[in-house]
Amino acid sequence: MKKREKTAARAGTVHVRRNLRKDVQRHLSVYALLAIPLVYYVIFKYVPIWNGQIAFKDFMPLDGVFGSKWIGFTHFLTFFRSFYFWELLRNTLFYSFGKLLVSVPVAIILAVTLYECTHPKFGKIVQTLAYLPHFLSWVIMYGILLVLLAPGDGIVNDVIKFFGGQPLAFLTDTKTFPAIVILSDAWKEMGWSAIIFIAALMGIDPSLYEAAKVEGASALQRVWYITLPSIRPVIVMVVLLRLGTILDAGFNQMFMLYSIPVYSVADIIDTWVYRQGLLEFQFGLATAVGIFKGAIGLFTIYLSNTMVKRVSDSSLF
Repeated sequence: MKKREKTAARAGTVHVRRNLRKDVQRHLSVYALLAIPLVYYVIFKYVPIWNGQIAFKDFMPLDGVFGSKWIGFTHFLTFFRSFYFWELLRNTLFYSFGKLLVSVPVAIILAVTLYECTHPKFGKIVQTLAYLPHFLSWVIMYGILLVLLAPGDGIVNDVIKFFGGQPLAFLTDTKTFPAIVILSDAWKEMGWSAIIFIAALMGIDPSLYEAAKVEGASALQRVWYITLPSIRPVIVMVVLLRLGTILDAGFNQMFMLYSIPVYSVADIIDTWVYRQGLLEFQFGLATAVGIFKGAIGLFTIYLSNTMVKRVSDSSLF
């Protein structure tokens, strides 16, 4: 009996391998496309996990990962005891939550507006214009913001002076700088973020809207009672995924926009890591901060998902 079972198991394994080989040969182009992101994630996402141990070592490039001295949680304590720790954490959380509270509603409003638009050509033009800023780097966006907000000859300040007001230094004033960061991020990413909501809207049963029209529901009522509840699972998923990277406040944006006059409200964890960890070659410290951010993100997304499951039937896992 045991020999028969072993023989049957081997035959089953051979059969599975043959089917897999045939399937790969039949869909070779699809698997080739899959290999590209797979290799990317292996090289840039999973391999660095092994090198993450330098967060617990006094890493010296010449000694390598294994040859460096083990120092435990020294790098973590250095970061926590830093004079700027609470200021960095405050600024990072402020910008992260600010972008979340502004960007997601703006993307939803844009998606619903495009979905409800009765002029297809106009809707496509608006959709294309909304997508374009996403493909511009923050270097280009910084140039655009300078043209718009420069205190001397910026377009916005020209309008303010035309109405008798005093020009404002938007990018060097600690009062206006946070608003510029949050609003410029929403402007740049709202079109791209709206894609997933537009896809969710396409899956709504049109008969629901027809029935609502028969009952006399207005356009706003249809949006409130049909559209938004129908895409609620997608909204929850997007918010939870954003909470997983809550300590990523946008290094590229902040690196381009901040300057010495606004350090107190612009310096975030990533910019501090860049100065302390990379410019001063403290790679272990930079890695420790990265692990700290990942741990906080994991805890945040787990806690948020647990709370959502208690009050709703929509959750990430």
